[in-house]
This record gives sequence, structure tokens and C-alpha cells, in this order.
Amino acid sequence: MADKVIVAGVSVDTRHWIGGRRVASAETFTDTSPIDGSTLGEIARGGPAEAEAAVAAAKAAFPAWAATSPAERARVLHAVADGVEKRLEELAIVETTDNGALLRSHRRGVMPRVAHNFRFFADWLLRLEHEDFETRGHTNHVSWDPAGPSVLITPWNAPLMLATWKVAPALAAGNTVVLKPAEWSPLTASLLADIAAEAGLPAGVLNVVQGYGSEIGDALTSHPDVRRISFTGSVPTARRIAGSAAARLTPLSLELGGKSPLLVFADADLDLAVDLAVEQYDNAGQVCLAATRILVEESVAEEFTRRFVEKASALVQGDPREETTDIGPTIHPRQLEKIDGFVRRAIAAGARAVIGGHRRDLQYYAPTLLTDVAQDSEIVQEEVFGPVLTLQTFGTEEEAVRLADDTRFGLAATVATGDHERAERVTARLVAGTVWVNCFFVRDLRAPFGGSRHSGVGREGGTWSFDFYCDVKNTVTAPNGWKNHG
Repeated sequence: MADKVIVAGVSVDTRHWIGGRRVASAETFTDTSPIDGSTLGEIARGGPAEAEAAVAAAKAAFPAWAATSPAERARVLHAVADGVEKRLEELAIVETTDNGALLRSHRRGVMPRVAHNFRFFADWLLRLEHEDFETRGHTNHVSWDPAGPSVLITPWNAPLMLATWKVAPALAAGNTVVLKPAEWSPLTASLLADIAAEAGLPAGVLNVVQGYGSEIGDALTSHPDVRRISFTGSVPTARRIAGSAAARLTPLSLELGGKSPLLVFADADLDLAVDLAVEQYDNAGQVCLAATRILVEESVAEEFTRRFVEKASALVQGDPREETTDIGPTIHPRQLEKIDGFVRRAIAAGARAVIGGHRRDLQYYAPTLLTDVAQDSEIVQEEVFGPVLTLQTFGTEEEAVRLADDTRFGLAATVATGDHERAERVTARLVAGTVWVNCFFVRDLRAPFGGSRHSGVGREGGTWSFDFYCDVKNTVTAPNGWKNHG
């Protein structure tokens, strides 16, 4: 196996990164580009042995990293951010080639956000509250103690950004990390390992292991030396991880699927509402937060649909490296089959495709809007994770909220309305970790992020991240208990 591959002119190491060095595996898996199906390279395929080595490296590196001062940890994380910014163009083109998301988005938004993730948590570390308080003359002192080696398992739809949402706070907290990237988009995680090493992150503090699902995942999530597990992905995989962690009571943070609603009321700015709806096709619909269930008040449904079709039909689908492209490919043939299966079954059950409803060449699926769908149907209740939206109508505010909350998920919701009081009433009743009103995907790292119901366990962001990655300790000291030993 070649140790490196060249992707769009960028050299990427295909081996694991364990204990500050590159480690090969006896077996490999093939990484392909969703843009044209071409083979990018053979990637080291880890298993229990690599998992054991990575956790051992993280365990060995933990005492020194945990004892490193917050100021020094913050300095190193800022150096990692500098490295990301220095190699921003390389990271952008490699990730676009590997997962098919728009190059312009990677250049202008995603990769700058990767750098920001490191800077934000470095700075937040330095202003964590350590305020003492009194109880009947006794002093309470709260401290944020690093928890230990942490396993982070990340998805393929925004590989580096979602990985660094976890890696940055875990490292800032003083933990060591074993990062397992998704097998369909592993390349930028390898580049991150190089960047971190160049920034001076000590050996073993960040380890990156590649492999297929449970082959390596079970060994990582059931390991007795792992102190935290954070996972972003599907509900079935989360159940498996939770089962592995349960035996050792390893704390979990889970950000899972969504089936989020977009509620459009008659008093909304209809052009804004249409823009919000069409925006749900971002990243070919492969966004966990996407409001895939559009709920429109009956009196404006016809006009909304007309404007939506006009705007959505103008979207350009094609090569994500082109500046004019709006929608790229689906990540993998298996995902394309899954999307197509959902749509075919929905149409067979009576749904109507207002636009789309079919594949295009290679791994491209046409942006689709389905109407005439029942609330209890599969297409309304289950996450598709592709460019497929449904449209339903409602007559009253009460009905809108009922339909919006009627799934097993609760990750996010979006509300379009011109009535401030209505917005307050509706958002108070929506079951969701994040609610956007007349906007979408505005994400501040100071805010909590996560899901309700089957959309997840726990929250990420700001102090919530440190609360997870730390063992929060309270030390109570009695007054006048000291002896003067001279």
C-alpha cells in the first residue's frame, strides 16, 4: 500500500496517526470521490489492534497534557488554528474531492470555521468560571478537571468542521483524543493530524484511526481506559455505541438524526420563507439540521409552492468544484440508493413529486419536493439525508405545532412568521434543541447545541462542552482549620 495519495495536488498520508507517528495496517479500504466515482486511494483499515494502540497512546499522553497550564493549552490550539488557516485552500479542495460538498463553501465558510473552532475553545478555556462561594462560612471552590482519554466518532457530511467541534473542546479541557473519522470521507482528518503535530501538540494527545464502523468502533467505545465518548451520526449506530459504553458507564454525548420542520405562517415574508425552504437543499440535503418537512399555512400554500418551484428549479446541480454549482453529489452509491428508495416508496404510497423525484448521472439526485404525504408515512417520519423535502399544509397554529412535533426526533426547527408574539408562542412549544425564527443555520459556539428525543443526548458549545469533557469538582474548605507550622 502506498503511504500517501495525491488529491487535487495535495499529498495526504493514508496511514493512522498514533502516538505521534504514522502507523500502517495490514488491510485497507478504498476511498472514492463522489464527484465522479474515481478512486482517491487505499486507506489504512484499522481494527482492535489499532484501537488498542491509539487508546494506549492517549492514556500515556494524558497526565502531562492534563497538567499543562490552560494558557499553554490555549497557545497550542491557536497554533493549530494558524496551521488550518495556512493550509485552508488545501483542506478545502481535499474535502470537496472527498465528500462532494461545494468548494466555494469550504473556502469561504467551512474551513474558516474549523480554525474558529480551535480559537473559540482556546479562549473559552481561559475564561471558564472558577468563582468561589461561601456556605455557612465554608468556602466552595469549583474546578474543571480533565476527564481522560476521549473517543470522538464523526460523520461524513462535514468531516473536518464536525470533527473539530469535538476535538477542540476536548483538547482545551485537557483531555487526550482518539478521533475516528467516517470511512467515506477520512482525508482531512489525516491532514489535521499533520497540522496539529506541526503546531506543537505533543505526541499521543491527538490520535487518528481509520476503519469501517464496528470493526474498530466497538473496540474503541468499549475500552476500559476511555473516559468520554462523543458521537455524531445515526440513531442505530448510537444505540450500538451506547450499549458498548453502558457496561463501563462511560459518559456519552450523542448528536443524532433529525426530521426538522419549517413552519411557514401566512403572515410571513413569503420570499424569505421560500429562500429558507430552498436553503434546505444545501450540501445535497446531507445536513442533520435540515428542515426537510415544510409546513405551510393553507391560505398561502399555493403561492408558496409556485415561488418555491421557480426558485428551486433554477438551482445548478453539478461538479462542486465549479463556482456556479449550487448542489453537488450524494456522498456514496449506498446513500444514493437509500435516498432513491425513500422516494420510490413514497410515490408508490401516493406522494406526488412536484419537482425532482429521480436520479441524475453518477451520484447526483435531483432536488425533490413531495406533496400529498401522510403524517404517519415513512417519508415524513424517517430521516432521508438527501435533497428530498416534503410539503404539508395546516389550518391553525395549533395544528402547525402538532404536526411539527409529531416525530421521534427533536434536533431543530425553523419558523417563518411576521408576528413576534406568535413566534414566542410557537417556539415555546416546539420540541427541538435549536429553533431559528426567520433565519437558518446561524450557529454561535457560545450557545448550546444538541437534540431532544431521538436526536441526541447532551449539548455541545461553550461551557456545555467543558461540562462534558471535564470532571467538574467542588472542593469545600472549613474555616479556621489550619495549623501554623511556623
